[in-house]
Amino acid sequence: MYKNVYLKKGKQESLKRFHPWVFSGAIASKDEGILEGDIVRVITFENEFIALGHFQIGSIAVRILSFEDIEINSSFFFQRLSSALMMRKRLEIADNSKNDTFRLVHGEGDLLPGLVIDCYGKTAVMQAHSVGMHLHQKEIVEALLKVMGERIKAVYYKSETTLPFKAELISEDGFIYNESHDDIAMENGLKFHIDWLKGQKTGFFIDQRDNRCLLESYSHDKTVLNMFCYTGGFSVYAMRGGAKKVISVDSSEKAIDLAKRNVELNFPDDERHRAFSMDAFKFLDSVNEDFDIVILDPPAFAKHRSALHNALKGYTRINLKALERIKKGGILFTFSCSQVVTKDQFRAAVFSAVAQSRREARILHQLHQAADHPINIYHPEGEYLKGLVLYVE
Repeated sequence: MYKNVYLKKGKQESLKRFHPWVFSGAIASKDEGILEGDIVRVITFENEFIALGHFQIGSIAVRILSFEDIEINSSFFFQRLSSALMMRKRLEIADNSKNDTFRLVHGEGDLLPGLVIDCYGKTAVMQAHSVGMHLHQKEIVEALLKVMGERIKAVYYKSETTLPFKAELISEDGFIYNESHDDIAMENGLKFHIDWLKGQKTGFFIDQRDNRCLLESYSHDKTVLNMFCYTGGFSVYAMRGGAKKVISVDSSEKAIDLAKRNVELNFPDDERHRAFSMDAFKFLDSVNEDFDIVILDPPAFAKHRSALHNALKGYTRINLKALERIKKGGILFTFSCSQVVTKDQFRAAVFSAVAQSRREARILHQLHQAADHPINIYHPEGEYLKGLVLYVE
């Protein structure tokens, strides 16, 4: 039987609204011997069961797995993963002959907080963001293989940098089921080398799939500047859309090498593409050319609330620099993936940049993450990716 965590009076209200987190300040007491990663029963001040979840040390003390008093085992994970796959099949993302790249599990969005599973061809990349999910990796893999069947031949575990450092766990990235050296996956008919070994997140930013498609539709006969290009996803889509020139920029030489390989994989010996390993601000200051389309998809400027003020200033500054390099009648795709930055705060930062540039701009699209990164309706914090597409006069 699982041990109990007891709430302070009145602190069960958010759980009654099915929010999947219990904050440490809401806890009055807990049974002795509870360790980080243990499954605990959450008990109200009135001594009633309300939820079941993983205990962890930090501001978020319990990540909720179920609002029913059940056993968390392989059958539980099988049911959750089956539900996740069913949704992806309903969206025609999974089992699509032109797409074998998708997110199967997106944490709270799939009622599995602390767990991410991305599929790249026949390889699944699994990532734990909580000690609880790390301790359940055996049951999760067992359920994953049952649910996915022949779709998955290998599972790579990539949690070395995502697990809470205070937990002092020894976790090394590596294959935990079979091995695969086929690093090429397909997204909407385009092929990409996926660096799940050393790449950011699980190796590829699947969350931008729909936004890359939108860029493709705007790219015909346009000059395109892709800042913070990483693996070159936006660049490859722009080229398929008929762009006459595409420039990719990233501060990482490794990212630039991968972007070049991905362009070559889809458009061999195509002279429309050039790539530069350079700081974004320095490049925008030095380039003596204006573009029809500029894409800004920077890494998170703020990972914690303490960095929010500087992050918003950073978003304003980089957008202002980009606006200086956009032709009259051009388009700006601009994003923030910082969870602590709200949509309104990001929009205000971009508006400030437009005002400082003394140009006119209109919003064409308001963007967010792809549908295989669903947002739990009870957990609005899950909407981390914000994007705007501006028409710039």
